[in-house]
Amino acid sequence: MSILIDLAFIFFARVTDVSLATIRVLMVMRAHRLVAATLGFFEIIIYILALNRVVNHLDTPLNLVVYALGFAMGTIVGSLIEDRLAVGFLLAEVIPKGDGEELARELRKHKFGVTLLRGEGRDGPRNVLRITLQRKKLPILYKLLDELSPNAFITIFDARRTIGGFFQQNK
Repeated sequence: MSILIDLAFIFFARVTDVSLATIRVLMVMRAHRLVAATLGFFEIIIYILALNRVVNHLDTPLNLVVYALGFAMGTIVGSLIEDRLAVGFLLAEVIPKGDGEELARELRKHKFGVTLLRGEGRDGPRNVLRITLQRKKLPILYKLLDELSPNAFITIFDARRTIGGFFQQNK
């Protein structure tokens, strides 16, 4: 019974510490240093406790396998948590097949800040829509673009920080 408890502890400890590591890195990238440091504090305690159980029982190879499985599952769980948190901002560049001005108006009606730029494509002049948005609103943008301009070319960039502009006006 104690072997099963050890295996469960190792597995869930690894899932937890790797998930915390994923979120910690996200917080560092978003300049939330205090949150990242706090997560790192707990992450390393859990990591060392799990590693201790494996290293002190190297005669049980199953511990190592469960440790690795916990790491793999922690990667999945951490990425799912990151998607759910949707912290920060994105920059979407949209190049519609048509002129893009009507698309920009429709997106603005849905409270998206849109900047329309003129560009030059392979087939001549094109309009490029630059949309800065909260990560949690990306599914809404995708749905609207699918309805309004299904053949648009879309590129998504991570925006580390935004200052002023459309977001400043909506606070």
